[in-house]
Amino acid sequence: MAKLYVIPTPVGNLEDITLRAIRLLGECDSIVAEDTRTSGNLLRHLGISKPMTSYHKFNEHGVVEQIVRRMLEGQTVALISDAGTPAISDPGYLLVNRAIEAGIGVETLPGPTAFVPALVSSGLPCDRFVFEGFLPQKKGRQSRLQQLVTEPRTMIFYESPHRVGKTLAQLAEHFGGTRRGAVCREISKKFEETVRGTLAELAARYAEQEPKGEIVLVIEGARTKPESCGT
Repeated sequence: MAKLYVIPTPVGNLEDITLRAIRLLGECDSIVAEDTRTSGNLLRHLGISKPMTSYHKFNEHGVVEQIVRRMLEGQTVALISDAGTPAISDPGYLLVNRAIEAGIGVETLPGPTAFVPALVSSGLPCDRFVFEGFLPQKKGRQSRLQQLVTEPRTMIFYESPHRVGKTLAQLAEHFGGTRRGAVCREISKKFEETVRGTLAELAARYAEQEPKGEIVLVIEGARTKPESCGT
């Protein structure tokens, strides 16, 4: 029976892939990957050889119907991204949505994603949080930050290394310099690091030192004032 398997891949350490993911990658008819070169390295490491289709934000509208057609003809397809869970700040939503519309079964495996270990390592509240992904680079950026000023839940952002200092300065400006945060980079890799502090402290640190690697920012939510007790 045709099926789309959505399979997370390691964000760093290759040992983080699950046994079930390895089995399904070996059993599927073909693999849809964000970057076939990057995913090809992982598959060679696992000893898996399958036909691969490139699927990324620049071509997804052009190839999605081809992939759906193959599944309707009876193929099982595995969707992977360069790292982490497909569709989480990566291509994937369009294919999953189109497969569901076509009546194709979709099965998503649990597995690696960068923001969960970053959230836990931050030391900030984990019971309620909001994942914002990448902030708009230009249009809508300031208005989005302003909308988040009163957000009470812990906030999680992805950011590029060369924009971290600027983004932290903007967060400090909008949220206040005393708001706590954490900069998590290279999760599950050799040089993994979590730097914690106030937004003012973090902004000052990364204004002088541009970090390397993949970055997750975890920011404390707005602190609510306790209600006064009536008599």
